[in-house]
Amino acid sequence: MSLAAKFTFVNQCTYTIWPATLTGAGTPELPASATGFSLLPGATNVLNIPASWSGRMWARTLCTANSAGGNFSCATADCGSGSVECSGSGARPPATLAEFTLNGSGGMDFYDVSLVDGYNLPMMVRPVGGSGNCSSTGCMVDLNGSCPTELQVVTSTYGSNVEEVACKSACEAFGDAQYCCSGPNATPDTCKPSKYSEFFKAACPSAYSYAYDDATSTFTCNGADYVITFCPTTTTT
Repeated sequence: MSLAAKFTFVNQCTYTIWPATLTGAGTPELPASATGFSLLPGATNVLNIPASWSGRMWARTLCTANSAGGNFSCATADCGSGSVECSGSGARPPATLAEFTLNGSGGMDFYDVSLVDGYNLPMMVRPVGGSGNCSSTGCMVDLNGSCPTELQVVTSTYGSNVEEVACKSACEAFGDAQYCCSGPNATPDTCKPSKYSEFFKAACPSAYSYAYDDATSTFTCNGADYVITFCPTTTTT
């Protein structure tokens, strides 16, 4: 199996996170250990991703296991596998997602950071060493505190203090076709930005804010490695 790219995961959050990956249909599967792992504050982890891989990457937060090490679960972006490895299970919304298609049309990599499934933590994707446009993209801002009340996910994990830990998409919160771009609203002409998607777009202009946000949110690069930084700072390089 030829290796196309080195993906470096960087945790600049002040807390432990549990990054995860989900392989798209018809592309090479990753080993189980690459489908979920813990990452301490300041730590990095490198995955070698095979040629022509497509899929998504995210990070889970506030994860716990029982005293026997079983029933692993997370307050945000849990994949429901019951273990650190997600092994083919995707993130439960809301979750900030990085999406990749490597060696796609014209041999280019296509990548984006998406808030279509909501938001749980800041994330940046930065190509390294490729050719072409190769722009960084992501959502640098912590949106949990400013999330509209009707979209908030809160937890009282830390004693009696209630904390905003994620921000739902309007589709997840309300299920309406106008927000989900489904049914009669399943085309770019009939599904337009809402006040909720515009909240995400204003904070994170390069990230997908709703299903048809392609023009300003999909990026390309050729032959790059990638650095995925969680809780990036304005000085992250």
